[in-house]
Amino acid sequence: MDIGTLNAPDGLDLADPSPSGGDGREGLRVLQRVVLPAARDIGALSLYIDPDTGGGGGSSTQAGRTAPVGWIHPDDILGRSSVRVRAGERLSFGSYFNAFPASYWRRWTTVEAVILQVRTEGSGFVLLYCSNDVGSPRRLEIRQVHGSQHSVFEIPLTAFGDGGWCWFDLVAGGSGMELASARWCAASDVPAGKATLGITTFNRAEYCLDTIGAIEADPEVRKAIHELIVVDQGNRKVQDQAGYPDLARAMGGQLRVINQGNLGGSGGFARVMSETAQSGTSIYAILLDDDIVLEPEGILRAIAFADLCRIPTIVGGHMFDMYNKSVLNAFAEMVDPYRFLWGPGKGLGPHDFAVSGLRSSSILHRRWDADYNGWWMCLIPVRIIHEAGLPLPIFIKWDDAEYSLRARKLGFPTVSLPGAAVWHVSWADKDDAVDWQAYFHERNRLIAALLHSPYAKGGRVLRESLDTDFRHLFSMQYYPETIRLMALRDVLQGPAGLHAALKNTLPRLQALRADYSDAVLDHEPGALPSGHTGKGLSKPLGRRSGDAPRWGAWTLKAALKHTAQPVSRRMVAAVSHQDSKWWTLSRLDEAVVTNADGTGAARYQRDPRQVRKMLAETAALKARLLAEWESLRAAYREALPGITSMEAWEGTFRPD
Repeated sequence: MDIGTLNAPDGLDLADPSPSGGDGREGLRVLQRVVLPAARDIGALSLYIDPDTGGGGGSSTQAGRTAPVGWIHPDDILGRSSVRVRAGERLSFGSYFNAFPASYWRRWTTVEAVILQVRTEGSGFVLLYCSNDVGSPRRLEIRQVHGSQHSVFEIPLTAFGDGGWCWFDLVAGGSGMELASARWCAASDVPAGKATLGITTFNRAEYCLDTIGAIEADPEVRKAIHELIVVDQGNRKVQDQAGYPDLARAMGGQLRVINQGNLGGSGGFARVMSETAQSGTSIYAILLDDDIVLEPEGILRAIAFADLCRIPTIVGGHMFDMYNKSVLNAFAEMVDPYRFLWGPGKGLGPHDFAVSGLRSSSILHRRWDADYNGWWMCLIPVRIIHEAGLPLPIFIKWDDAEYSLRARKLGFPTVSLPGAAVWHVSWADKDDAVDWQAYFHERNRLIAALLHSPYAKGGRVLRESLDTDFRHLFSMQYYPETIRLMALRDVLQGPAGLHAALKNTLPRLQALRADYSDAVLDHEPGALPSGHTGKGLSKPLGRRSGDAPRWGAWTLKAALKHTAQPVSRRMVAAVSHQDSKWWTLSRLDEAVVTNADGTGAARYQRDPRQVRKMLAETAALKARLLAEWESLRAAYREALPGITSMEAWEGTFRPD
């Protein structure tokens, strides 16, 4: 790889972070700026400065002990683009947000070489590195710098076919040095495209105001967007919050709030996509969840990447844990075509960058091509919206995955772009498989499989659905099983009622909760029993032991038998959320089970009559679905263009 030393073009101010690469005359496009955490957020620092000794590293000795590369004092963060490197110390920018994901740009865009521009103050060294697809680092160049200096490096992207990143380290001399600014650029005459940002919210006004504030405070993001649309579907309105008037004045005509009934995530994002496509002012819609913390730089990176893609491409951002900011939940998300189940690729999440930085995480150096990206942050070109339509009217769950699968059939890929990300409320405090969302998990997975599964009868999807039914029934979870049966009946009715169901399904699900004790939470700690916790009840033996069938038969027999003790005299076990697995609950006749976020508990009570009834119904419905799979698949596929059209959605957007 030939690394040349380039002189900074005349008139190019390397401190200027504008997306055009200076004043726009040099034909350079900024692909990503090197940034530091806002408000000196030390919890997120490992995403900006790589803290470990992997890759291009080494370690520095401080006060007689070995400190990792990236050892940094909070006061050394001088701003969003600048940081101090103390005398004799070393900082590596081979980090999630500041290394350059070269293989993604090579595979999907027209960029042939990337230009790194680094502006430093003081004396020291700039060391340039790249890696390959297995994470092996290679030092490309070391350059000594003095005083106020601009250093420019050019790296061809020809060697990044299957993976690899580029990054740089700074090593300070005896008097220390500062990074004033740095950015990765490319030669391009493609004009920057405008985007419309869209937030869908339901009673999370405070989060929305924070996101609006982050966008308002970043002038480069403001230049890159046409407007920010907030689709407010709740009854605690964003516009009623104390901070809203000031933000609205500061945003001027770039902020618009649309109030509509609760149509779920698919309804809110469909509204954003429809408004964007019909406005004619933006070429991208960027969807943002409401319960996020935004890294504004990700917006600029997603737009730059989309502008330079060879074909229109859905560009997704990653999701970090809001309460444990160094933890990435998934590096690339896949849909297993045989199981028809979503999830991160094997070994791709969760990943804690505070424990293992980018340079020492070899699996992250391979390029991973995603099947879809969640709509916590996702850019969708307007051209794709016009050709693929709007989301399925399915409220929540699978709307984002189904959309990318649909777009891929039309030739439009999805790329989860490293370095573009948000922090989102953790999934660890949620258990939506046992609340009202269990309905949407079941119904929407089956609909998506009918539309896109390449296997006869959907592969394993019906078998896994039956397995889930058994687990709920063994665990005395009769509410989620009831609404899963409702979901099966609704799938069998076909696609015609999907739009109408957007407005009435959630009230139906919530109305049923009062009939099932396992769905009613008691938030008073004193109401919990003092019995055992369920710990020590072992998991069933594995298949290799040959005892799995015996275990299953025993569990089914226990679920169906009548207990001799009346309800009033049964021993009630207190079971923590982490112990509430089916192999624990199946051994109990009654339990009080803590919910996922620890705010309450519900009473589970064994009811063999319910088990018999529900087993019979799920068997009948599954048999019918298996028999009718081909005709249902044809019906859903034929109806897809119509039910995802702007015309169909316009009727749903209108208030009753």
